[in-house]
Amino acid sequence: MKLKNVKAIITGGISGLGLACARKVISDGGQVALFDINQEAAQTVLDELGSRASFYKTDVGNENNVIQSCTQANEDMNGLNVAINCAGVLSAGRVLGREAPMATDYFSKAITINLIGSFNIAKTAANIMQNNESDNDGQRGVIINTASIAAYEGQIGQAAYSASKAGIIGMALPMAREFTRIGVRIMTIAPGVFMTPMVSGMPDQVKEALGAAVPFPSRLGNPAEFADTMAHIVENTYLNGSVIRLDGAIRLQAK
Repeated sequence: MKLKNVKAIITGGISGLGLACARKVISDGGQVALFDINQEAAQTVLDELGSRASFYKTDVGNENNVIQSCTQANEDMNGLNVAINCAGVLSAGRVLGREAPMATDYFSKAITINLIGSFNIAKTAANIMQNNESDNDGQRGVIINTASIAAYEGQIGQAAYSASKAGIIGMALPMAREFTRIGVRIMTIAPGVFMTPMVSGMPDQVKEALGAAVPFPSRLGNPAEFADTMAHIVENTYLNGSVIRLDGAIRLQAK
């Protein structure tokens, strides 16, 4: 599938990795439906991307909200063949904090947004995509989820975040196997330390230290590199049911 033919839902599409993916799809001639809760910043992004982009205020953890937004986006774009999950929260904190153990509600927030949110988009998008006309390989759509290298080497203070991202990796292969019946591929990208809004607000010395910890190239990841990986997944039909680490060979230490 060429990006010029893409009609994509992108969660977290107003900033960071999601916005980079939106820019890539738009620059190659495709259409994007941006799902995000940041309505205030949406207009600036829409002004940049132009008429082939639209915005839908969406809480990915809310099943009914996701169904409504996906249905509307499918109608507005006259089709849906790609879904990219980039919405997420960091949820840092120790299980046994100095004041008290981590609240279950705090742990659940990471699971709800990162994992259940990705699941809600994936199942709803796949349900729509199964009605698409297939290509020569029988493909009707592509779903790309965003995990993290923290799913493999979670640091102290990342129990909630790591658990949510490990769940995304864990559901990739079973969903890919199930969706062979309808011709929808499932892939996952596990990025390392990227220059996203969460990182850009850190002090310069912290950002420099994070970049120096990456073996090669020794720098923070560029969101455009994530978008390039997304594009390759969309265009390479033989990629299915796997996880791509995009991390410059870094392996997280305990802290």
